[in-house]
Amino acid sequence: MKKTLSLTMLALSMLAAVSSARAQDAQPGDAAAGQKKAAMCIGCHGIAGYRASFPEVYSVPMISGQGGKYITAALNAYRKGERKHPTMRGIAGSLTDQDIADLSAYYQGNAVSKPAAAAPAAPDAKVAELLQKGNCASCHGEGLNKPIDPSYPKLAGQHSDYLLVALKSYKVEGNANVGRANAIMGAQVKAYSNAELKLMAKYIGSLPSDLQVVANPKLR
Repeated sequence: MKKTLSLTMLALSMLAAVSSARAQDAQPGDAAAGQKKAAMCIGCHGIAGYRASFPEVYSVPMISGQGGKYITAALNAYRKGERKHPTMRGIAGSLTDQDIADLSAYYQGNAVSKPAAAAPAAPDAKVAELLQKGNCASCHGEGLNKPIDPSYPKLAGQHSDYLLVALKSYKVEGNANVGRANAIMGAQVKAYSNAELKLMAKYIGSLPSDLQVVANPKLR
């Protein structure tokens, strides 16, 4: 028994060392390198109006202009299986830490200038109550576009149908291909009906945003 435990501890120590070394090998993200590595991304995220069909039909999320540290966190969550999506897990699993750093740097800066947005319309009383119930701005910041932690996403202006699918995924349990493991978001979202989530997603999607779809020149 002691020998078995020793071997197990040795194996765990080796895995931890490999993981640590892999992380240390990654240098700060290089946007120019990320642009060259984005070929696997542009087929979905670089086409305006592109829609996915799993687990239901929805607009593929805009990632140009999104925070780089959030993109890194999301890709790592797919890679670890904390976010369950077969295609995204396959893509994330093929990336090194350096690839993720480079892609995150590229997409954070991959936004074109646009006219200043008008002040957002105030939510109606029902939506305001729902947003207050979840205290969404306490994490996602002013206008839901200035997260208090850079690993949190900008939500404002994101496709409403994607936001709804993403929010509902935090409710899913015991499914091998669908769901997101995040204790904070899971607790928040389970307090709402899907109809309430849809109202919130519609309003959030209407807000002024940094998020864009920037078409890749190869697809124009």
